[in-house]
Amino acid sequence: MKFMAKNQIKIGLIGGTGFYKFFKGKTKEVEVRTKFGSPSDKITIGNLFGKKVAFLPRHGKKHQFPPHLVPYKANIAALKKLGVERIIATTAVGSLRENIKPGDFVICDQFVDRTLRGKESTFFNGPQVVHIEMAYPYCSELRKIAITQAQKLKIRTHSKGIVVVIEGPRFSTLAESLWFSKSGWDLVNMTQYPEIVLASELGICYLNISLVTDYDVGIYSKKNIKPVSIEEVLKNFENNTEKLKKIVLAIIKNISEKRECECESKAKRAILS
Repeated sequence: MKFMAKNQIKIGLIGGTGFYKFFKGKTKEVEVRTKFGSPSDKITIGNLFGKKVAFLPRHGKKHQFPPHLVPYKANIAALKKLGVERIIATTAVGSLRENIKPGDFVICDQFVDRTLRGKESTFFNGPQVVHIEMAYPYCSELRKIAITQAQKLKIRTHSKGIVVVIEGPRFSTLAESLWFSKSGWDLVNMTQYPEIVLASELGICYLNISLVTDYDVGIYSKKNIKPVSIEEVLKNFENNTEKLKKIVLAIIKNISEKRECECESKAKRAILS
């Protein structure tokens, strides 16, 4: 699958509406159409530390796309079309561990897919066949940068975490949440899959920064903590957006021009026909 990189925009940011004021200075919005349709919204392009960065709101400017209807393929294809080689993706997550508290950040290193089969989770439905490696899904190079910069900023951040991705838009039942915790998983989210797989298939480095907005219902049942509500999720996300921006800015500042990871070669190895 070939894409034309029309601009040298090598860094992509996928996140929520709190990032619209992320750029300082002149920006422009572009419409990018792909063979998979239109992305969630127009893509904002700006400059940070002398680097062009493309920002795409995952759910759209008006949050019009629920998790199960986000046009993931169009989003990733649009960023690839612009020339993006690295994606920094921010997500809100629920905690399945008492020691991972609301307001904490987690640099995920593994995911578990518990979504339904209705999602389009690959660019390759034949005749070209691709089997992408997922043993270590998140870019090792970007993860190291993120962990180092979070430590320097003295922002409470967990250097690894297993996120279980559910279909959404509903939250987990008590039974599901307890099952997730007992399985050894740390976080629950609705959007990291298939986003990460699609990026990997196109050789794009993918980093996730998870902001913990709440304890999932299984933790609340054990410790009499108030159960998750959408009001709590939005409030905690808003309260910690500035910290999230600081981490993202520090990562972008310290990204080198040349990639030293396996992400691109992994995608090339995956092609069978």
